[in-house]
Amino acid sequence: MCGIVGFTGESQAAPILLEGLSKLEYRGYDSAGLAVRDGKAKIEVVKAKGRLKSLMEKTNDGLALKGNCGIGHTRWATHGEPSETNAHPHCSEDMSVIAVHNGIIENYQELKEKLLKSGYHFYSQTDTEVAVKLIDYYNKKYAEGPLAAIAHAMVRIRGSYALAVMFEEYPGEIYVARKDSPMIIGVENGETYLASDVPAILKYTKNVYYIGNLEIARLQKGQATFYNIDREEIKKELTEIKWDAESAEKGGFEHFMMKEIHEQPKAIEDTLNSVIKEGEIDLSAMGLCEENVRQISRIYIVACGSAYHVGMTAQYVIEDFAKIPVRVELASEFRYRNPLLDKNGLVIVISQSGETADSLAALREAKEQGVQTLGIVNVVGSSIAREADNVFYTLAGPEIAVATTKAYSTQLIAVYLLAVEFARLRGNVQKDEYERLIGELKLLPGKAARVLEDKERIQWFAAKYANARDVFFIGRGIDYAISMEGSLKMKEISYIHSEAYAAGELKHGTISLIEEGTLVVGVLTQAKLLEKTVSNLVEVKSRGAYLMGLTGYGNYSVEDTTNFTVYIPKTDERFAGSLAIIPLQLLGYYLSVAKGLDVDKPRNLAKSVTVE
Repeated sequence: MCGIVGFTGESQAAPILLEGLSKLEYRGYDSAGLAVRDGKAKIEVVKAKGRLKSLMEKTNDGLALKGNCGIGHTRWATHGEPSETNAHPHCSEDMSVIAVHNGIIENYQELKEKLLKSGYHFYSQTDTEVAVKLIDYYNKKYAEGPLAAIAHAMVRIRGSYALAVMFEEYPGEIYVARKDSPMIIGVENGETYLASDVPAILKYTKNVYYIGNLEIARLQKGQATFYNIDREEIKKELTEIKWDAESAEKGGFEHFMMKEIHEQPKAIEDTLNSVIKEGEIDLSAMGLCEENVRQISRIYIVACGSAYHVGMTAQYVIEDFAKIPVRVELASEFRYRNPLLDKNGLVIVISQSGETADSLAALREAKEQGVQTLGIVNVVGSSIAREADNVFYTLAGPEIAVATTKAYSTQLIAVYLLAVEFARLRGNVQKDEYERLIGELKLLPGKAARVLEDKERIQWFAAKYANARDVFFIGRGIDYAISMEGSLKMKEISYIHSEAYAAGELKHGTISLIEEGTLVVGVLTQAKLLEKTVSNLVEVKSRGAYLMGLTGYGNYSVEDTTNFTVYIPKTDERFAGSLAIIPLQLLGYYLSVAKGLDVDKPRNLAKSVTVE
């Protein structure tokens, strides 16, 4: 959630750090700070509450901070209110140890009491200051250098962390330690970069190292050396990032979200082409063979947020195609209910970043129980990608807006492909039908592009309903799963209260909330369920609701009931979510714009939830 950047090299550090932090603003933050050093001079720390703009003004866009080694941070408050005092970097009393930190230190109170007894004082309310002073304590106690001090602290700390630490005695060096929170290190042309996410350093290098759990790194100019917690040197292989720097820019669009909505046809096509080879689906690159698939007794899909909604769609699609029982779990609940998993099952963990804390914990729980795991992720080398038995990489490219769009769409494509291929391998689909389904999948990018052509009508409708107070989304089957994602898009960026309901549940309490003018969005892409959902729309209309219908071309009778209707191209109904979600993304976007809100960085939200 917080953002970390670091740099050591020949260039001035502060402008590079500020630019890197600007690329991480989507992660969510309430304050920011820098620590920069010029040779052997004292480390200078500057912090500011609020947006990064305040820090830039304080430092004259970084030009006022001289030095070629530094660390930076954007903070999301967990321990202590948003303030300049609680902002990172934090330092020891004599400024000999300075650090930034992502994560949560669970036993910080216990450690703080120990340090208080040892004569330490505290100026902030943060758990990070405790970590910094613990490192300082061991550095002074044993006098064995940074590696030893950090390793001793890691043994004592419980929780999650990505730490970047500077020591007064070691100019030009940055030390990094990691447990669960993400961190990448890039080396290029004699300079070394550090960040908690790829976009921060993409301009400078595509060659990165992924530091593993309970590992330490020593960063020097153009060099990174890695150690385990026992301080034994370990070797790492460089990984090339396939994204380009331009793909992380707005490209002429007003907001990243709108750019990413428009990138969906290409992201869908790229993900399809990565797996469909010579007219057949090839899962060999992700380590799934025919024998594996035939032995799967049931599937558990574990995810959070929008990825959970992908799982809800996957449940319908996989059971329909492959005839494998599917259970969909919220990752935050899965890990705490002592799940009973079938040894012949498959746990599928879906996460854009591959670093979602609850999803990662769920993956580890499944592996502890000896169950095969598959990660569906967008970030190469992420924790889930490294730890899962099998990996399906979606090709959405960098997604900057907090509200996911193209990552969600490529995750849908991933589960469609799995469903169809599992069906073939288990003998549940014949050759002609298999070829037809692949043909339908390959038409989705073009059809998604056609849906975008109708955006002006949705913009007009959104302007009309910008003052809505409550919105309800209803649907049945796959349409219910689509409704859940549509509702989330609306509430997270427009701040309008919205809920999604299975249409048949309306009469079990929810219909009492319908009053004159309440907007109800009905999703009607499933032919067998269309009449039943229409009857539910009639019920709410009779109580004063204003109706928006979302359906496929040809279902023109829906207009007889709804006040405003949006149509999507026809496709196999099990793939309809890939098309139906786009008008709902646009609706949420245009409502947010009409209200003058910050579309890409909605309040209180972060792109990647890497702590509980």
